Amino acid sequence: MDHNPDRICVWPGYFNTRTSRRSGRRVPKDSSVIKPDLEGLFLAARKLGLKKIKREEGVSHPARPHMKEGRMWVSRGGSKQSVGANSKEELLQLIGAQWRQMQRDQKEASAQRIAQGPQTGDRRARSQRKSRSEDSSSKKRSSFKKRSSFKKR
Repeated sequence: MDHNPDRICVWPGYFNTRTSRRSGRRVPKDSSVIKPDLEGLFLAARKLGLKKIKREEGVSHPARPHMKEGRMWVSRGGSKQSVGANSKEELLQLIGAQWRQMQRDQKEASAQRIAQGPQTGDRRARSQRKSRSEDSSSKKRSSFKKRSSFKKR
């Protein structure tokens, strides 16, 4: 792409919790996420309030040519106007904090859904619940088969 001073390039690798600052993480640990991807980055930027965003999929960072992680272009003027970020580092920290909060909310919602159990009328979940009780009956059947094998001559 041509150089445009109004655009900021944001890579998902900047937000990876498992990489060190030396290896390419650009945000602090409390703003980083597990398994960053372009779609999550885009959703976090949208939820933060950024409007002028362009995604490029299948592009690799020069320091990580084996990973086709993609990148996102953000308008510098748009980020300053909508979010109030004066620098790229400030913008990255805001996006990272929003993304981390989204991951936490998603994890809590899934844990709550699991703790709540299957809903009334959810046949698939109910059948999974029934299969647990069938496991004990299948053990009885297998012991019966073992006894019947002794009777054969």
